[in-house]
Amino acid sequence: MRKLPYLVIGSKYERNEVKPSVEVAVKIADALEVSLDYLAGNTDLLLEKNVVNKIIDIQKLDAEDKAHVFAMLDASLRDHKTKKAYTN
Repeated sequence: MRKLPYLVIGSKYERNEVKPSVEVAVKIADALEVSLDYLAGNTDLLLEKNVVNKIIDIQKLDAEDKAHVFAMLDASLRDHKTKKAYTN
């Protein structure tokens, strides 16, 4: 039985015999819905795709709208931390 080229290349990646190009790494990260830093082992923080998309949307806001979003976010995080501190 003949191996598929992808499986051969994939196993070479796993054995560190071949490194993917940046373009291939981006496609792998997108397919796995992880960041390039996570894929490369530079972080163990796995960011959720929907959270990253919201951050990107916030980045696109004008300064005033961004300030409002951050104020609401800061208040929500503060309340969550306070609640957590009093329940533990």
